Amino acid sequence: MYYLMSSIFGYLLGSIPTGYLILKRRGINITNSGTGNVGAMNTFDITNSKVTGLFVFFIDAIKGLVSVYVPLLIFPFGFGYAAIAILFATFSHCYNPWLRFKGGRGLATSLGGTLLIAPFIPAIWLITWILVYVTKRDILLGNILATILALLITLLFPESVYKFSFPRAESISSLMFFTTGLLTIIGIRHIDPLLELLAKYNIINKEG
Repeated sequence: MYYLMSSIFGYLLGSIPTGYLILKRRGINITNSGTGNVGAMNTFDITNSKVTGLFVFFIDAIKGLVSVYVPLLIFPFGFGYAAIAILFATFSHCYNPWLRFKGGRGLATSLGGTLLIAPFIPAIWLITWILVYVTKRDILLGNILATILALLITLLFPESVYKFSFPRAESISSLMFFTTGLLTIIGIRHIDPLLELLAKYNIINKEG
């Protein structure tokens, strides 16, 4: 029952379409503009406003943070309840039920949640992203490589991720299920950008 309650809470909170609501006030349907994603990056691309883009990113991150914080408040030391809440929050953000399952790519929402219960993962992700962006000045490339590396480190060094989970996960296997599930959702939402990057760097022929 508690897992179900956490799942529903996370799902409903994550489904709040921040970018869509903000741009709708300006007469713009974000799902039909730019990439069609309802996230901070597409918001910035459409509005050309860093303030608006960062605001959407911040609110989406807050969604993830709150989806984790409330279960932790109600169920102290319950890593599993918080983990399933952020999983469902990220999933509903990426596949929004109110927007015909269009959504964002899940980075801000997952970042906000994992900062509380598994800070090792966002730390690795952020370090990788910064290094890639500084050298290549490519946000999408940073997103993709940081997500891939975070997933690889989770699979190769689960004890390190487990050691820094808070509250401590019930087991390494439960932590692995959570982290791989979360990173897989994000990875799937980045398949199209990945194909565009591969074509950009002449690794594949996009038209082929």
